[in-house]
Amino acid sequence: MEIIQSMFSYTFMIRALIVGVLVSLCASLLGVSLVLKRYSMIGDGLSHVGFGSLAIATALNMAPLAVSIPIVVAAAFLLLRLSEKSKIKGDAAIALFSTGALAIGVMVISLTTGMNTDVCNYLFGSILAMSKTDVRMSVVLSAAVIVLFVVFYNKIFAVTFDENFAGATGVKVGLYNMIIAVLTALVIVLGMRMMGALLISSLIIFPALSSMRLFKSFRSVTVSSALISVCCFFAGIIVSFVFAIPSGASVVLFNMAVFIFFGGIHIVQTRTAKTGNRSAGVLVRSEP
Repeated sequence: MEIIQSMFSYTFMIRALIVGVLVSLCASLLGVSLVLKRYSMIGDGLSHVGFGSLAIATALNMAPLAVSIPIVVAAAFLLLRLSEKSKIKGDAAIALFSTGALAIGVMVISLTTGMNTDVCNYLFGSILAMSKTDVRMSVVLSAAVIVLFVVFYNKIFAVTFDENFAGATGVKVGLYNMIIAVLTALVIVLGMRMMGALLISSLIIFPALSSMRLFKSFRSVTVSSALISVCCFFAGIIVSFVFAIPSGASVVLFNMAVFIFFGGIHIVQTRTAKTGNRSAGVLVRSEP
């Protein structure tokens, strides 16, 4: 309790907690659909685009979020269109955007500010990176992402599991895929300042995969993923504050620990179920 009270005495920690909890919640909600659609690496690709846009914003002395959001949203739109309409599919399209944007970012930074501490903050995250303007914009956009996810929950569920069936029932599959991609782009930009371009995609992938070890329904996986993501962020930020280590890496390590823990429970449950089935088979065969 003393540590938590000490944390809340610093303004930058309050900003980090507000934005981090909201971004973790948004990322976990979208992560379930992205993982099930085998499109989870879109977060990694868009985060590299975000790094390039942050580099451009820094070089032009402009507000980072104001520059990054439209660029990353446009990249999400182009990425989805490229995957659907051209011969360049899925992972190849993501790789094109990812490496190209990262190269642009590195080139812009090397020609302007140089590879300094700010670059490390962009790559690996920093709890000191959030300004008052960033927090206000993050709260508004995170609230918009959560509201849109709740409003279109049934449509997102349908598109996630069977696009063909959803299209046959009148659901505009392309539209809702685009909504998922745009919401993901917003979450990536909002969380990248704190988690870093190289680590932000972990907020999308780990909670969803951990929840899928124990839960089967879409709703239960979504709720579990949200709880895991928020709890891991809170634990990671406390450890980051106490030991003065990068916040992004701390959060990822807690997510990894939960994934391993849930995976262990899943293995135990699977073995117990197999043992129970074998025992039942022996009893059936031994009956007269």
